[in-house]
Amino acid sequence: MDVSPLEWLVTVGVTIAVLVFDVVVIARRPREPTTRECAIALSIYVGLAVAFGVWVWNFHGSQYGLEFFAGWLTEYSLSVDNLFIFLIIMASFNVPRKYQQEALMIGIVLALIFRGIFIALGAVAIEQFSWIFYVFGAFLVYTAVNLARDIEHEDDADNAVVRFARTYLNTTDQWRGLKLYIKKGPKRLMTPMFLVILALGTTDLIFALDSIPAIYGLTKEPYLVFTANVFALMGLRQLYFLLGDMMKRLIYLSQGLAVVLAFIGVKLVLHALHENEVPFINGGQHVDVPEIPTLLSLGFIVVTLAITAVVSLYKTRGPLSER
Repeated sequence: MDVSPLEWLVTVGVTIAVLVFDVVVIARRPREPTTRECAIALSIYVGLAVAFGVWVWNFHGSQYGLEFFAGWLTEYSLSVDNLFIFLIIMASFNVPRKYQQEALMIGIVLALIFRGIFIALGAVAIEQFSWIFYVFGAFLVYTAVNLARDIEHEDDADNAVVRFARTYLNTTDQWRGLKLYIKKGPKRLMTPMFLVILALGTTDLIFALDSIPAIYGLTKEPYLVFTANVFALMGLRQLYFLLGDMMKRLIYLSQGLAVVLAFIGVKLVLHALHENEVPFINGGQHVDVPEIPTLLSLGFIVVTLAITAVVSLYKTRGPLSER
């Protein structure tokens, strides 16, 4: 894919501009957004993602367009699952509603930073080591198994890093907006927001480890990997407030994502076999195995996620308060 420096410059510039605008608006007006505001913003972000995909299709070819849409849908679904963990974190720390916007924005910025780092590392690894696809494939299958087993998400907010901070750092129960610490005499006390940001950051790091191998199984173009992740993260804050408890109805989301990740993991292993240069596999020669085309991958992802949503909503039909 021939991406000009101007395209990269415009893409990164627009991403930074949107984030800066969002941060400035939130910093000045820390509050819970209305349903109308969330719906409008989310529609704009999704519309921009679709428009960008159409642009890629028309100017870079249908194959790259398909790769973008497959990557975007996968990353968006993983981001929604990430958002569900954010809900658990907010509830676990009893974050006041007026501060949740700020915490979410920081969580999204951290997610973008971590994913940007892993995108660059993944691109270098793919360029230098053809066998990395075996590692990516095996890791995704392993992740899929763990994701399928993690039904309740009960301990996702209280990970080892947060427990360490609670044990060895001085903390306070006082909320001071975005302040991470307050001074009390000679001591600095970490606020609950510090623990929330710590929990969000470690969660983002774990999800970045899952999501980057997944999208590199659908496209090897760093530009598409980056833009798919950017569009998948934009609008998550609005989605959080728009759906609220509705996200709790997607009880089989983790299992649906596990199927998708396992599928992509197998796809990566097949690709690795097809491009094989590892000496102890087939004598370092390519293995004649079928490769899964991008269109089939896109169709599989769409159908799997659709079935996941329908079955989840059917299973949880009726008021949430009844369960």
